[in-house]
Amino acid sequence: MNSSVPPLSAGAAAFVRRAHGLYIGGAFVPAADGRTFATYDPSTAAHLADVPYAGPADVDAAVAAARSALDGAWGALPALVRSRLLVRLAELVEENAAELAEIEALDGGKPVSVNEAMDLPAAIEHFRYYSGWPTKIEGATIPVYLPDTLCYTRKEPVGVCAQIIPWNYPLMMAAWKLAPALAAGCTVVLKPAEQTPLSALRLAELVEEAGFPPGTVNVLTGDGTTGAALVDHDGVDKIAFTGSTEVGREIAARAGARLKRVTLELGGKNPNIVLADADLDAAVAGAFDGIYFNSGQTCIAASRLYVHRSRYEEMVGRLAEAAAKAEVGPALDRATRFGPLVSAEQYDRVRGYLRDGVAAGATLRAGEVPAESPEGGYYVRPALFTDITPGMRITREEIFGPVLVAAPFDETDEAVALANDTPYGLAAGVWTRSLAQAHTLAARLRSGMVYLNSWASGDPAAPFGGVKASGIGREMGQANLDAYLETKTVWTNLAP
Repeated sequence: MNSSVPPLSAGAAAFVRRAHGLYIGGAFVPAADGRTFATYDPSTAAHLADVPYAGPADVDAAVAAARSALDGAWGALPALVRSRLLVRLAELVEENAAELAEIEALDGGKPVSVNEAMDLPAAIEHFRYYSGWPTKIEGATIPVYLPDTLCYTRKEPVGVCAQIIPWNYPLMMAAWKLAPALAAGCTVVLKPAEQTPLSALRLAELVEEAGFPPGTVNVLTGDGTTGAALVDHDGVDKIAFTGSTEVGREIAARAGARLKRVTLELGGKNPNIVLADADLDAAVAGAFDGIYFNSGQTCIAASRLYVHRSRYEEMVGRLAEAAAKAEVGPALDRATRFGPLVSAEQYDRVRGYLRDGVAAGATLRAGEVPAESPEGGYYVRPALFTDITPGMRITREEIFGPVLVAAPFDETDEAVALANDTPYGLAAGVWTRSLAQAHTLAARLRSGMVYLNSWASGDPAAPFGGVKASGIGREMGQANLDAYLETKTVWTNLAP
């Protein structure tokens, strides 16, 4: 394990040390009842900072501030000004990217080099992409059959949006949620995960610096109780959530009872199929990154691998060898490729699945069951199970850790059946040199996204999301912009 950890930059160190407040109505304030909670460094398990614990009074204040901005200064802004503010926010994130990458590494355990190469550029490009939309949101004139009648539509913001983001991509998920909502003219109450609150608070400072009217964006730190209060609040018009399917179902039920708009980006147990004619070098590299990137803590992890029997042993052997050589270590060490898991809770969860897989009779070809009580950070090495069956928990349930399960298949129909045998439907992959096979399987796989000879490709313009238990609606692209807009139909009698 790596141990050469450089010190924090002056900017990141100063941010972590200073007192943190909720961002409500353009001001940083303590929680109304004064409560706080701690956030920890997953690389060391050491205490980082205390942040406010938002309670019902804080939720009321943030929703009221968002409503005031929607009905006031923010709602009155021309579309071009909204666009320019989003551009300015993108510029500020870019100017502070190095500091934000360190804050993310420190709070969430993702290697700083990965934050710099992926998370920060993705966040910046999301703000830039959606900055082009405010001036292009248009209604339509409808040629109705009634005489002397003008009928047209207006596209209007949904209203006040509660946005609840996960801990695995904190800053990037904040951008995914904020950018389309602001482009559509909505106002936002953002709640980061309790494990990773710091980058959202730093982003709030940049929102302030960019010049958004007070109340346009509000940030509440807290736990699931805070999120539940937001979901239930009568002043919230829409809820956007990324996280577990279990919590997503609860949010959907609560929102449904109140007839609130929702978008839910939930879990996945994603199949990755390697056909006999695949480029094995590319398939091995894609499968390895697909499951072990971010230590497996991603909804689109390629966690189920199905390989044609003629290539199975070679591919599994190469993956096991690569897993044994993986550089696992502290997130601030630039030699680290795979950081720790985010928390003690997540460490225990993944450890439990590893123990369960061994007990169920699967063969652990790479990795190990880690110690019950970790020393220092929450490190779990990349693991690979073979000799699995479809009914095993490690095969069916989302682990959210660096754990791959692999099985051979003989016929393509068998691979499709195995891939679709899941309550989830987020992503799937196919590796083949045959164009016909690739696109035929893309149509047969029941998932919101299919990657052909790649894994986890993305762009702000391309919709992201799943079917079945993997969610409702889409992130990114025009599809997510539309999720923050309501269509109003206006009828006018032109008769004298």
